[in-house]
Amino acid sequence: MHDTMLDLTSTWVGIAVLAVFVIGYYFIATEEKYELNKAKPALFIGTFSFMLIGIYYALNGLSPDPLHEEMRTLIEEIAEIFFFLFVAMTFIETLIERGVFDVLKYKLVSKGYSYKKLFWLTGLLAFFISPVADNLTTALILSTVLFTIDRDNHKFLVPGAINIVVAANAGGAWSPFGDITTLMAWTAQKGEFIDFLFLFVPSIGGWVLTAWLLARFVPAGAPAFDASSEAAPQMRDGGMTVVYLGAATIVIAVLGHQFFHFPAMWGMVFGLALLKLYSFRLTKQKRDSFDIFVNMQKIENDTLLFFFGILSAVGALHYVGFLNYIHDLYGVIGATASNIGVGFLSAIVDNVPVMSAILKASPEMGLDQWMLVTMTAGIGGSLISFGSAAGVGVMGRLRGIYTFGAHMKYAWTILAGYLLSLALWYIQFEILGLY
Repeated sequence: MHDTMLDLTSTWVGIAVLAVFVIGYYFIATEEKYELNKAKPALFIGTFSFMLIGIYYALNGLSPDPLHEEMRTLIEEIAEIFFFLFVAMTFIETLIERGVFDVLKYKLVSKGYSYKKLFWLTGLLAFFISPVADNLTTALILSTVLFTIDRDNHKFLVPGAINIVVAANAGGAWSPFGDITTLMAWTAQKGEFIDFLFLFVPSIGGWVLTAWLLARFVPAGAPAFDASSEAAPQMRDGGMTVVYLGAATIVIAVLGHQFFHFPAMWGMVFGLALLKLYSFRLTKQKRDSFDIFVNMQKIENDTLLFFFGILSAVGALHYVGFLNYIHDLYGVIGATASNIGVGFLSAIVDNVPVMSAILKASPEMGLDQWMLVTMTAGIGGSLISFGSAAGVGVMGRLRGIYTFGAHMKYAWTILAGYLLSLALWYIQFEILGLY
């Protein structure tokens, strides 16, 4: 935070920004009731909050330089997430268009797997893919697979979607590049690469408990499948090449960040360039042409705008000084209680700015506590549907099915897993000293 920034929490603009955020959050949370897409209130509160701050600065004759600097920093942070999401969604839409998910769905359903077995299989895939592919991309891909399996059975889709979000966030918590928050902690040198791997036991333990509880609500039986009437779908030309390009894009993004300290989105956009060049080559060969720009038209733009709005809104809260109260917790109630609270706050506000605020404050903590806050910030976002990038992405993918209300109905199962993760962390790190 800029040295010349003011504490505006007790001024009219600070109170107004907080009020706008609370009112906007209400409409985001009640999206189903008012049938108001969550991106609309999020975008309004994000942009309007900074308009209010600008008016306050103008009325009081203050230098706008600190505000401009904060907004530039915020734009950079949003752009990194925005373009990362944009490329990930483009790859997913291309995979759908090439028929990759139809083939995968056919292979899963044709084996006669029950709903419960498919529930566990997609959860396991989410937990072990997200440490490499990141939790958002993993959740988007597997929620698409889930939807293609049976798009009408909400009793299967809702627990399955929650399971994927929780598993993706838990899997991302024990990898330096599995989640944005772990990436931030890693690049801030709060732990070495191997240190994060010690969070595996608390992460998988919490997810397994949540999945076990959720599995009780998954319906019996299996998706309808008739081998005589359902012919095996054929993947269109270039489908597997797109899969390989997607995997290569993730590797490039990770390696580019690790060795060149590039933002992760830079490698993703480079992968998008490769995908466009491949589509051009395939079109010239006249085998089975496809246009990436057409696939881009199918991207959930409301999800991208939601992220822009909510991160802007939280940035405004950060600028006027409200997020500074997070720092005060460490001096009042201690590191452990504060870091546990971060998990709950991450679900409400968003784990990225919360983690950013903690890293900027840099309280005196040992490695065990830095690993705890990394875990809670990542896993805690699962407690509310839009508390994590994975949750927001799946809400966009399963629009009208996986909603805030549907998620909160089973939130107690996620809370149980969160508490178990905390207990396992305490036993491993504090009692046994295994880290």
